[in-house]
Amino acid sequence: MKKSIAVIFGGQSSEHEVSCLSATNIFDGLDTNKYEVHRIGITKDGRWLYVEDVETFYDGSWSKGNVTAVISPDRKDAGIWKFSGERREVIPVDVIFPILHGRYGEDGCIQGLFELSGIPYVGGDVISSAVSMDKISTKIFADNVGVRQAAYVADTTKDDSGIAALIEEAEKKLGYPVFVKPSNAGSSVGVSRANNREELQEAIRLAKKHDSRVLIEENICGREVECAVLGGWEPEASKVGEILAAAEFYDYDDKYINSQSKTVFDPDLPEEVKETIRTRAVEIFKAVNAFGLARVDFFVEKDTNEVIFNEINTMPGFTNISMYPKLWECMGIDKFKLIDKLIELAYER
Repeated sequence: MKKSIAVIFGGQSSEHEVSCLSATNIFDGLDTNKYEVHRIGITKDGRWLYVEDVETFYDGSWSKGNVTAVISPDRKDAGIWKFSGERREVIPVDVIFPILHGRYGEDGCIQGLFELSGIPYVGGDVISSAVSMDKISTKIFADNVGVRQAAYVADTTKDDSGIAALIEEAEKKLGYPVFVKPSNAGSSVGVSRANNREELQEAIRLAKKHDSRVLIEENICGREVECAVLGGWEPEASKVGEILAAAEFYDYDDKYINSQSKTVFDPDLPEEVKETIRTRAVEIFKAVNAFGLARVDFFVEKDTNEVIFNEINTMPGFTNISMYPKLWECMGIDKFKLIDKLIELAYER
């Protein structure tokens, strides 16, 4: 018997378009002999729509639909509640795959709904999603397991009143250049580099447009590498991938749009360095209580080859150029097997 799977995509975050690209890869990788696929798209203004005709997904017209579909938190009638006019249809669902990136989809919000419904779902739970999405919180968890990471200064004020003191602290502790990031925005959105006080002030104001809490990090001169983690209680790490960014740093366009950016699989690094990256990736995965999947990003310092943790992403991009599925493909796990494994892990938890 086919398993009924609800794939939720889109969302209200700044990564809406990337989620739709990731969903394309998921839909193409779901074996329709195994799964009965139900598509739920969340529009940018927060409407939940049932996507019955797959062609409307591929041409983007799904967002103009008028059939509402939501995941019910009522365990007695758990599943998709599909509304056509005044008529309500309950569609039982065996597992949910929320291919949602960024705010409301990757930060524990929607995971809370799934927990209430009692339906198995792919990815981290409420706590692991929330901690991993918030860069300041991730820093604290990484400190607790003793993993080396970039030095940082955090601003948790709700307005611009603390900017002067923040700049003074950053200059004293970190020097220039620095990178400025919204704590809870995801995927390099609102991130910028500052080389002096004027640029730092502007970068902080930009970051605060995305989140009131801001992280300022020291500049690490090194290679940017990533490692994919897959599994439950005993996760495994993939080979290491290296980013050769076309831009000044690996920003949003580099990750999902700019075809000039390159990725190298199994780069030319000492074997002990690659093994340290893989070990640290699993340690971070466990530290934040992640489950199913995550991509863990590091720097390898230019002169010393020291491995420095950057961030973890608990619902990494799943597009046809995204590092996460590509790393597993290099290890003989194509997207069909990968998606099957992620669904199995949802049941395991």
